Amino acid sequence: MFTLKTTAAFDSAHFLSGYNGKCANIHGHRWTIEASVSQSSLTKTGDKRDMVIDFGDFKREVRALADFYDHALIYESGSLRDKTLDALREEGFRLIEVCFRPTAERFAEAFYNSLKEKQLPVSAVTVYETPENCAVYEGEL
Repeated sequence: MFTLKTTAAFDSAHFLSGYNGKCANIHGHRWTIEASVSQSSLTKTGDKRDMVIDFGDFKREVRALADFYDHALIYESGSLRDKTLDALREEGFRLIEVCFRPTAERFAEAFYNSLKEKQLPVSAVTVYETPENCAVYEGEL
């Protein structure tokens, strides 16, 4: 099995609605996405010969994910009142609504699915919430 890995990072804020602990409050992270693509054999012909995929293409897609979420408040659908959202938007804050609780586990799954939709042979995505703590989502090849 051949595996390539690349990483990209972004800074954002989030909170865990309904959580009983510190993470119920808005706080920030420097999230790091580590994505892996795997294939049992290398490309046989053409300009991608002896490669899994082009590193440039791979890095571009992972970087695009990080860039999208960078410097935003990420919140779960239904976790903030319309009045609060209106006030934040009026102040010019960048808000990203997601349909899941914004945990490292769910981000790993979402990023995995996003890369899969791009037709990349993604095998795993690791999302670091801190330098010491991460969640991994592995799919089937």
